[in-house]
This record gives sequence, C-alpha cells and structure tokens, in this order.
Amino acid sequence: MAIPHRLLLGPGPSPPHPRVLQAQAQPLLGHLDPAFLEIMNETQTMLRSVLQTRNAYTLPVSGTGMAGMECVVANLIKPAERMVVCSAGFFGDRMANIAQRAGANVTVVSGEWGDCFDLNKIEEALKNRRPKVLGIVHAETSTGVLQPIDQLGELCHRYEALLAVDAVTSLATAPLDVDGWQIDALYSGTQKGLGCPPGLAPVTFSERAVEKIQQRKTLVQSYYLDVVELMKYWGSDRAYHHTAPISSVYALQEGLKIVLEEGLQPRWDRHRQNWATLKAGLQGMGLNYLTKEHCQLPALSAVKIPDGVDDMTVRKRLLTEFGIEIGGGLGQFKGKLWRIGLMGYGSTAENVHTLLSALKNCLS
Repeated sequence: MAIPHRLLLGPGPSPPHPRVLQAQAQPLLGHLDPAFLEIMNETQTMLRSVLQTRNAYTLPVSGTGMAGMECVVANLIKPAERMVVCSAGFFGDRMANIAQRAGANVTVVSGEWGDCFDLNKIEEALKNRRPKVLGIVHAETSTGVLQPIDQLGELCHRYEALLAVDAVTSLATAPLDVDGWQIDALYSGTQKGLGCPPGLAPVTFSERAVEKIQQRKTLVQSYYLDVVELMKYWGSDRAYHHTAPISSVYALQEGLKIVLEEGLQPRWDRHRQNWATLKAGLQGMGLNYLTKEHCQLPALSAVKIPDGVDDMTVRKRLLTEFGIEIGGGLGQFKGKLWRIGLMGYGSTAENVHTLLSALKNCLS
C-alpha cells in the first residue's frame, strides 16, 4: 500500500499521535482475554478522568461519533416522548434527525449559524415543552462555535429534563466537566482531540440517566447500541455482546494516557494558544471568521472564503502541492467556508506556521 503523507488540519480526523499508532499495531488479543479485560478497565478509568466524571456507565461504543449520537438518543428517548434539540449548525440538525428516527416528539430551537444560544431562549423551550431530554452540541464542527453549557445541566434539572451533549470536537480540546456541569449523557469520538484514529465513540451516562434507561418498558430500538446490554460486557459481568474492535481500544488507551500525562488544563491552554496564533495569521491575510467573537472554538476555525476565491481550487492546491487537508463548509455554507482544525496531536505551532505559509501561497 502506498499511502500519501497528509497533514490533517480539517474538521477530522486529526493527526494521530505516533504512540497511538504504535499501540494500535500491537498483537491482537481475544475480546475476553484477561489481559484485554485489564486494558478495558484502565481505559474506562482514564476516560472518566478526562471527562471529569464518576459515572459507572462510561465506555467507548464501537463505532464513530455518529454511533455515540445514536447511542445516547436511542437510550434516553422512548417513542412519542418530547425532546428539545438546540440546533445552530449541521450536527445540531443531525441530532434532531436522529431523535425523530427514534420516535421522539421533537421540538427544534433554532439559532443563527455562527452564534451561541441565549440561556433564556432555552429556558423558554423547557418551560413550554417540558421535554424529557434536551440535546445540544457543545462544539459545533460546522460553524466553529463553542456553546457555553456550564449552567445548562442545572437549568434542565429544574424542569425535570435530562441534558444530552455532543462533545465530539470539544473532548480534550476545551474545558469539559461532566459532573460539575451536571451533564446526564455525553458522546464524543476518538479521531479529534484524543489524537486517535476513528472507530470508537466514548459515551457517559449519569445515574439519573441510567435510572431512566433501566425503567424503560420498551426496548431500545438498537440492540447493538443498548447501553444496558453493552455494560454487561464493559461492566463486571463480562458477558459477550459483540466482538470489540481490539486494536482501536489499544489506541484509545494510549491516547487517553497521553492526555493525562499532559494534563487537562495545559492541553486546553495549548489548543487556545495555537488557535490564537492561527487566528492572528488568518486575519493578517484579510480572512474573517464566521463565528462570533465571544464563542469561537479553539479546536476548529470556520473561515469565510473571500469573494473571487474558489473553494475547491485552493483546497486542491493545498492537498496536492503541500500535502495539507482542510475542510469545506457544510449545509448552507458549502463553498463559502474553510474549516481548519487544530486538534490533539495536530495542534502545534509548527503546523500553524506550515498552514499559514501554504495558504498565503495559494491565495497570492
């Protein structure tokens, strides 16, 4: 296989850490081998530390971030139950779509793409609709918005709703405190801030969420993503559920170890510092952000394409001449945005300068 070298600076996947790739190449074990079960235990313990939670139901679901989204929604929602989804981007829309497929009675609170939600608007929806679940995207990958959610858990519980959060792009790149923020269910992916290849979706469920799931009278629509069944394997029973992606778990364990070695706060600071350098360089070239100043996401910059510049021409040159991948816009911003990711192992000063130099060459 002749795989070309790429510098992955798009919305994901991000560049995997060399230690992660080395871990993934280790010999296979059986999914019930005692040595692998110990790796599972260590992975869950470290995942709880990175998520800042004590939740027993914390595990990596087999599948990408989308599997995490389906897992959280399918487990929390029963047919005809009310769910409010706050959507101001592509992945907020997708969460609403998944909820509808799960049979929920969905109310979408729409927001401006590139801006965050006003807490009063969310409270109004909770008060009027009285949903069982409120879903929101913490870091909207389509717009580069970091949504402030530190007060949202308490607000949801005041109206007897569970809070479900998409943290696919914010995990290990921005402050995230599951227990401190009273988040009831959260899903993410391995291919962004954790510096691992895609293939697993970390999820966590609070005691409040687990109680609701265990009281269900109807089966979760997906056996594969039924978290109670999954915990029979990831919990103390170690009962067979499916053949876990062994090598992906190796990779996740090493990725989590690297995060904890660096420390959460230093890691968040590194992402913010490199993003600030990138932002200054982009603005120096006359490029402007879609995202409002007060809610910009350090892991991903959503940059407006200047008038007269063709999206694909620039991205193709970056890829073929410089070996750099960046992303294009989604939904209503297709062809109008570049999405530049600085995540995990890929968030370095060297990568920032490499990209700025190459992009300046293409634009000139």
